[in-house]
Amino acid sequence: MYTHILIPTDGSELAGKAVQHGIALAKLIGAKVTMLMVLPPEMVTDDSQMNEIRKARLQRHAEEMLGAVARQAAGVACETIQVEHEDPYRAIIDAADSKGCDLIVMASHGRRGISAIVLGSETHKVLTHCRIPVLVYR
Repeated sequence: MYTHILIPTDGSELAGKAVQHGIALAKLIGAKVTMLMVLPPEMVTDDSQMNEIRKARLQRHAEEMLGAVARQAAGVACETIQVEHEDPYRAIIDAADSKGCDLIVMASHGRRGISAIVLGSETHKVLTHCRIPVLVYR
């Protein structure tokens, strides 16, 4: 069965439900989990102070979100990581590969409305490009 589950989250309500499901699955089968949050790369503006403030705010938010999901994983070996990447789907696949994960549990979608249509679903991209199993939580 699975021994190491990657659970990416963007902090959305649906991602939170996928996190709960992934943790419950890990507890049931005795797997460890890695929680992942992908941050957008630093936006470059003329104001470097604003760049630093924005980056610090995003990192603080990611740390809070990952801390909350790690607390949900009580009783399960859990690691949290955050990475900056312009393509979240690629960061998810790379993290799964580098951590030796044998399953990814993720929400069916994160964005809604026109942005989901224009940008495409990160979940769909993971499904298309990943070689390990992906459990999609709807």
